[in-house]
Amino acid sequence: MAQKKRRAMPTREELRIWRNYIETAEALRTRLDGRMQSESSLSSADYRVLLALSEADQRTLRSSELAELIGWQRSRLSHHLARMEKRGLVHRAPCPDDVHGINVQLTDRGEESFRHGSVPHLRDVHELFVDALTPEQLAQVDEFTAALRRHLDLEP
Repeated sequence: MAQKKRRAMPTREELRIWRNYIETAEALRTRLDGRMQSESSLSSADYRVLLALSEADQRTLRSSELAELIGWQRSRLSHHLARMEKRGLVHRAPCPDDVHGINVQLTDRGEESFRHGSVPHLRDVHELFVDALTPEQLAQVDEFTAALRRHLDLEP
């Protein structure tokens, strides 16, 4: 069976769809980020870190695991954790079993900030995303996202 030859460049219509997708996703992210900052004093970056730690065993992750989990470079994470630690949201300590490792733990204050920020954030996700789509469209978004994740090797 002959393989379908793929175009090297997107068509004008494909580019239009791509731009609409990117611009809409960015507008949605910007609105959600702005609302989160004003409603909870957490940035979206803070929220990603706090979410990962809140789901971790004993609310603790090695910094290298945390960086991989949220898709950040270790240097970016280190700088961000320093700012979060100054605000009392996380605590960093040496790993007991690895001289070079650092454990990052969610503090009680961080957990409270995360819980406080989650309520309006989830309400905003519903208002700005879920309410805009029918159940059928949500299912299509799920299929579309799954296809992209498979193509990008993001599936576990």
